[in-house]
Amino acid sequence: MPTPDWVADATFYQIFPERFANGDPALDPPGVEPWGAAPTRENFFGGDLAGITAHLDHIESLGANALYLTPIFEADTNHRYDAKDYFAIDHRLGDLAAFRTFLDAAHARGIRVVLDAVLNHCGDGHWAFRDVVEKERDSAFVNWFSVESFPVRPHPVPNYRTCSGCYYLPKWNAYNPEVRDHHYQVARYWIEQGIDGWRLDVPYFINHEFWRGFREVVKGKGDDLYIVAEEWREPEEWLQGDLADGTMNYTLRDLVLGFAADRSIDAGAFAAGMTALTERIPGGFRTGMLNLLGSHDTERVLTRHGGDEGAALLAYTLLLTAEGAPMIYYGDEVGLTGGNDPDCRGTMPWDREQWSERLLAGITALTRVRRENTPVRRGEQRVAAIGEDVVMMIRGAVGDGVVVALVNRGAEISVPVATLPDPGAEGSWRVLHGDADALGSAEVRVPAGESLVLTAGVAR
Repeated sequence: MPTPDWVADATFYQIFPERFANGDPALDPPGVEPWGAAPTRENFFGGDLAGITAHLDHIESLGANALYLTPIFEADTNHRYDAKDYFAIDHRLGDLAAFRTFLDAAHARGIRVVLDAVLNHCGDGHWAFRDVVEKERDSAFVNWFSVESFPVRPHPVPNYRTCSGCYYLPKWNAYNPEVRDHHYQVARYWIEQGIDGWRLDVPYFINHEFWRGFREVVKGKGDDLYIVAEEWREPEEWLQGDLADGTMNYTLRDLVLGFAADRSIDAGAFAAGMTALTERIPGGFRTGMLNLLGSHDTERVLTRHGGDEGAALLAYTLLLTAEGAPMIYYGDEVGLTGGNDPDCRGTMPWDREQWSERLLAGITALTRVRRENTPVRRGEQRVAAIGEDVVMMIRGAVGDGVVVALVNRGAEISVPVATLPDPGAEGSWRVLHGDADALGSAEVRVPAGESLVLTAGVAR
């Protein structure tokens, strides 16, 4: 089963709702901290759905046409991976009416919305788990979880199965048909509200038979609904046509950052790694891979590059010209910094004086190149190295709008035009992104630390 067609043309923007924008201060919880204060694992700043709706202009101007939101359902924490009720919007984010307003506004701009399916575990405040705590073995929901003994004991070591040993994240018993029915109804309900797909949180902790049923439920509501699995290692198992349409492409992230940020691999190793990755992904799923450089689970992109904006832009050049759907984590486009959780979950700065205009302009230009050139979104991909420092990425077929990205992290080099792929009927190359003067009649000059995107076709 191929990936939904729209994903090939998607540029995703990931939002951690509590930290993006405060659009309705009336929803602020007690003890809310001033916007811009240091993030912790416990504090709240008042981000909400109204804030996202109010800033759709920014998302659209960046060139994003799809959103992935981390959890928005009723929970106790700021990250909301501890759902208390999967059928209710968290009261600090708004309500169902606010969600529908947001969704309608996004769809009116042609922006798709994907939600987070956190179905391996819930929060210890979930009504079913609270019933087990209260009624113990007499609870009607006792087999919805895996409790070893009674009373239920969270400390010092939980006597029930959890997500990664975290006491406040009891693990669902996904083998229980009643749990499956509950989870599948969650999937149906939010699709019926109008969402465009699901991102599967830690799906590797649940058996495949559960996810096969999940896919049947989702695709039963529409073949164009997107299912993307979180996967940090091997993507193949999710890409056999019965589970997901793509995975979060952390392997690509490792390759790009290894080349552009850490300099732990050279151009040859990068090209070989990208080629091997392409070969591992079945053809119908390559456009469905969700490519990323950063997320709520990693350090910020600019931080990973040691504050070097030029190096970060090289990484974004590779991200936004590679096969698959690119995703930008909120704030990375304006140079927000921070280490891993919780520092990567800081508030979005809305004071433009705090933005990196260089990063914003560069990323916006690259999303435009992607949007206006079909081969960048849908063309075949080949990656080659020129020496140790330069990567050549070729998208598309000869003479059919071939796009080439050249990325250099060492000394300036010159590439003979004759060594580029045949431009076909167009007869010559032109610059889509980068220094227009770098392309001469006989050679292409790639300045140190810069990138070029060339095409032999007509933009379309």
